[in-house]
Amino acid sequence: MYLGIDFGTTGARGCVISPGGEIEDMARIDFGCLPDHEAAATWRDTLYSLIAQIPLGMRKRLLGLAIDGTSASVLACDEALNPTFPPMLYNDARATEEAARIRLTAGEQHPAATATSGLAKVMWLKKHLGLQRARLYLNQADWLSALLSGNPVSDYHNALKMGLDLETGQWPAWVEYLADIDYLPIPVKPGQALGLVSRSRARDLGVNLDCLVRAGTTDSIAAFLAAGGEQPRLPGEAVTSLGSTLVLKLLSETRVDAGEYGVYSHWYGRYWLAGGASNAGGAVLRQHFSDDELIALSKDINPNISTGLDYYPLPGMGERFPYNDPVRLPRLDPRPENRRDFLHAMLEGLANIEALGYARLATLGASPLKSVATAGGGAKNAAYSRIRARLLNVPVTEAAEHEACFGSARLACHGTDLFPGGGDV
Repeated sequence: MYLGIDFGTTGARGCVISPGGEIEDMARIDFGCLPDHEAAATWRDTLYSLIAQIPLGMRKRLLGLAIDGTSASVLACDEALNPTFPPMLYNDARATEEAARIRLTAGEQHPAATATSGLAKVMWLKKHLGLQRARLYLNQADWLSALLSGNPVSDYHNALKMGLDLETGQWPAWVEYLADIDYLPIPVKPGQALGLVSRSRARDLGVNLDCLVRAGTTDSIAAFLAAGGEQPRLPGEAVTSLGSTLVLKLLSETRVDAGEYGVYSHWYGRYWLAGGASNAGGAVLRQHFSDDELIALSKDINPNISTGLDYYPLPGMGERFPYNDPVRLPRLDPRPENRRDFLHAMLEGLANIEALGYARLATLGASPLKSVATAGGGAKNAAYSRIRARLLNVPVTEAAEHEACFGSARLACHGTDLFPGGGDV
C-alpha cells in the first residue's frame, strides 16, 4: 500500500493506493483559514491525524508515502524542525525589497524574482530573524516530510521558486550570495527516497516500520500526476485545472520560461512541465451566479455556437497569465439581458483565456498541444467542456482522478521512475 497526502491552505487529503493504482482508502481533514500563528501547529497535527484516519490494517502495510504542499509556503525552523516564526504562505507578498534584489541578480525572468517566491521569503525571514532564530528554511511539503523522516530536503518542484538551477539540480552561486545555502534544504528529485518513517513516529502512528518517505512535490504538479491515472504521459498532453483560478500544465520536450508572460517550467525527467496560472476561473463565475444557477443555465446553452461577445472574465484587477498585467481590468460588457447568454459569454471568455494560454506556450517553443485532461469543479460542466473543445481544437476529457493526493500516492509508489528518464535513486 502507498499513501499520498495533499496539503492546501484550508485542509488536507489522503489517498491510499495499491501497487496497481487502485484506490483503497481516502481521508480528509478541513481546518479552514488559519491565523498565521496557528498554521504550523495545525499542519503538524493534521498530518498525524490524517494518517491516523487510515485503517490500522492499511497503515501496517504501507510501503511508501509522499506529501505535496502549496508552492512557496515557507517556514523558518530550528535544528529540531521547530518553527521559529509563523509560516509565510504562498501569497504573502511582503518581500518586495528582497524580490528587487533577486531581479537584479538573477534577472527579471527567473521564477524566484517575485515577492511571493520562496527565495524572497527566505531573505525576508533571515533579515528579520537574524542568525540565531532560524537554522533552516523549508517549504510546506519539505517540513511535513521531514517531520516523518527526520531528513529535511526539498524536491526540485518546490525548490524552483527558492532559486534552484534545474539544469544542475544545485543551488547556484547567486543564491549562495543572496541567501547562504547552508540555511537551505538539500535539493533532490521528486520521489527520491528520503529514508524510513522514524521508528518512534511509526510506532506512535501505527505505521509499518519499513514505510519509506519519498520527496514530495507541489499541489499543482500532484494534480497533474493524478489527472492521467496510471497511464504514462507524453509531450503535448496537458492538464487544465478549473478551480477558483485557471491553471495550465503542458508536458513539453522543450523548456520554456518567460516571466513577462507568467510562464515557467518544472523538471519532469527528460521532459519539462510548462505552464502558468490565470486569475480567471470559477471565482469570477461565483461573483455572478449561484451554484444552482450555473447548473440550470448551463443545460440551456448551445456550446456549438458563439455569442460573439469578447469577454475577459476576471474577478478583479490584475492578471498573471497568458498576460502578466497587474492592472488588467475585467471585460464583461456588453451585458445580455438573458442570464443564460451572459453565462454562455463568460464560459466562452474563460475558454478563450485557456486557448490563449496554450497558444502562448506554443509560441514560446513548447511542444504542440495534443490533448487536455480537465481537473477541478469546472470539469463537471458539459456545456463548458464542449465550448473548450471547440476553441482548443483538441480532445478534451475529464481527468482520471481529481484529487492531488492520488498524484502524491503515485509518487510514493513509483518514486522518480514516475518521470521519464528520471532514474530512481
